[in-house]
Amino acid sequence: MTGPDRRSVLKALVATLAALSVGGLDSPVAAAAATASESWTTQTLEAFADTLIPGQRRFPGDVVVAGAVTGPGAVQAGAVGLLASPELPVAPLLPAIAALLDARAVAYAALRLIWLPPTRPPFVGLSFADRTALVGGLFDPDDLDRPIWQVMSLLVGLAFDTAGQQDTVEALGQGHPGLAWLRFPEPDPDGLWRFPDFSYGRPLAVPHPNTTASGSPA
Repeated sequence: MTGPDRRSVLKALVATLAALSVGGLDSPVAAAAATASESWTTQTLEAFADTLIPGQRRFPGDVVVAGAVTGPGAVQAGAVGLLASPELPVAPLLPAIAALLDARAVAYAALRLIWLPPTRPPFVGLSFADRTALVGGLFDPDDLDRPIWQVMSLLVGLAFDTAGQQDTVEALGQGHPGLAWLRFPEPDPDGLWRFPDFSYGRPLAVPHPNTTASGSPA
C-alpha cells in the first residue's frame, strides 16, 4: 500500500480499539465526527461498513448505502463517525485506508470488465454483490492487508453492536439504531445492568461458598 506502511496503520487501528475498550468518546466529539462531509474517503468507508452490516438507504438515490436490507446498518449506527473521531489514533490514516480499498476495487473491476462511474469512489461504484465479493477476499489468509481489514471490521461491529463510541446508557436514551435493532436491554433505574435471569434458564453451577456478595471469587 502507498502512504503510511501497514505496520503504522495496524498500530493505529489497534490503539483505536484499545481506546474504545476503555470507554466511550465524548458525545459532542462523536456527534461532530458523525456529520463529516461526504468526501470520497467518507463515502468509501461508509460503503465498506454497509457491506459488513448492511442497512436500508438513508434517502432516495443513496448510492453509498446499497439498501440491501430493511432496517439500520453500520452506517446508521455511526461506524464512520466512530472511526473519524479526532480522539482516536486511526482518524489521520482513514484517507490511506480508503484509498487502499478503492485501489482494490479498481483491480477487482478491471479483472471482470466492470465499468466504474468516474463521479464516485471506485468501491462505491461496485454493486452490492461485487462489494461483498471483494470484501470477502480481503480476509483471505494470504492477503497482506488482512490484519487491517480484520481490525476495521471489528471496529465497525463495535459501532453497531455496542455503540462503542458512546456511553451505553446515553446511547440507549438517544435510540441508537444498532442497540435498538438488537433489543439491547435497558438498565435498572440506577443505570446498572444486573441480569437477574439465567441465560440458559437455569444456573449452570453452584456458586462457591466463599463467593462475595458482588459475585467475585473469594
